[in-house]
Amino acid sequence: MAPNDSAETIGEATGTVVGRRKAARYIVPVAVAGVAAATIGLVPALANAGDPDLPKISAQELIEKIAASDEEQLSGTFKISTDLGLPLDGLAGSFLPGADGEGKDGGAAAPQDKLMELTSGTHTLRVAVDGPEKQRLSILGKASEYSVVHNKGEVWAYDSTSDEVYHAEAPEGAGAEKEAPRAPKGVPATPKDFAEQALAAVGDTTSVTVDGTAQVAGRDAYQLVIKPKQEGSTVGSIRIAVDAENGVPLKFTLAAAAGGKAVVDAGFTKVDFAKPAASSFDFTPPKGAKVTEADELETGKDEHGKAQKALPEQFSGQIPGLEGLESSEGVNVIGEGWTSIAAIEIPGGKGLPTAGSGDVPAEAQGFLDALGDKVTGKFGSGTVFKTRLVNALLTDDGKVYVGAVTKDALVRAADGAK
Repeated sequence: MAPNDSAETIGEATGTVVGRRKAARYIVPVAVAGVAAATIGLVPALANAGDPDLPKISAQELIEKIAASDEEQLSGTFKISTDLGLPLDGLAGSFLPGADGEGKDGGAAAPQDKLMELTSGTHTLRVAVDGPEKQRLSILGKASEYSVVHNKGEVWAYDSTSDEVYHAEAPEGAGAEKEAPRAPKGVPATPKDFAEQALAAVGDTTSVTVDGTAQVAGRDAYQLVIKPKQEGSTVGSIRIAVDAENGVPLKFTLAAAAGGKAVVDAGFTKVDFAKPAASSFDFTPPKGAKVTEADELETGKDEHGKAQKALPEQFSGQIPGLEGLESSEGVNVIGEGWTSIAAIEIPGGKGLPTAGSGDVPAEAQGFLDALGDKVTGKFGSGTVFKTRLVNALLTDDGKVYVGAVTKDALVRAADGAK
């Protein structure tokens, strides 16, 4: 049987490996799914082929093994399945940037638009990596493929459905020693990305243990389990399967405190740590495809003349009354660790717009009403918008409280802020 060695890692033991979780800076109800995917380590519950017998290892040693992993070459296939509890396949999907094919920041092939699709449903992806200068990520559809290719300072993205190409170049003088172009910041794209974000939450409010072993994609792995110590978090646990040989994260499972199906699953079904073929990173735009250069794009400007940014700030323009939220300095963090809550002052002090006021389309109002619960307290009244992971309270006097916490925790935070 597999070893079941447990050890708790707190404070400095994990702080030297990864930074602490950053507090959420921006939130609007329609963006909750994106925030959840961008700030919490994502994880899968794919079938295992048995529990290998491996030498015992402590939680701290396993975290250090992940941090020390220097594998720069791999190829494989992995799946991501997300269940945040939002009707993203229906009405909500129409409010995600570019969902209707119009108003996209970078055309149909722009990574900041396409990779947001990973925040709902189940997707199969193929990845190839050869050092810091060569990476390829493809999202495989039933009869389509979307690929992002980075090859020595040049980035190409191609959407076979629309036959559109996105092209960008690294800044002049950028070399291998500098960060390579990649997917939009905040959008995890590989199991390693997910693991890094999950481990960023580890600290003295967290229990970290080694809970047996598993076999993932034919590889022996240890299972690292991360759990909040605090009451009130919506996160139940995060399980990371770590390759026993090289320390590469292979599989992740994020479970909600309320139970049920995993919130997000992401893990390899096939992986090879040999050098990928050089041709994996070659790309030539197909004949007749529309090519959009990154420096030709305009993201538009807000009412103050400030250029709107891509993820996640672009969501602030999706709901009337919340424009310009990304420039607000009125952000305060209440609490710490897994139960920390970001309190945000909305410019102008406006609450949720309504269809009756003419500030929001009727179909949008129906979507918001379906998500929200009316609440009252010492703070006054407001609406809590829910997912299985991240919840947000928008008060009628224009304040937002958001975190991976329960509805009651948000109300207590709002009451305490008065």
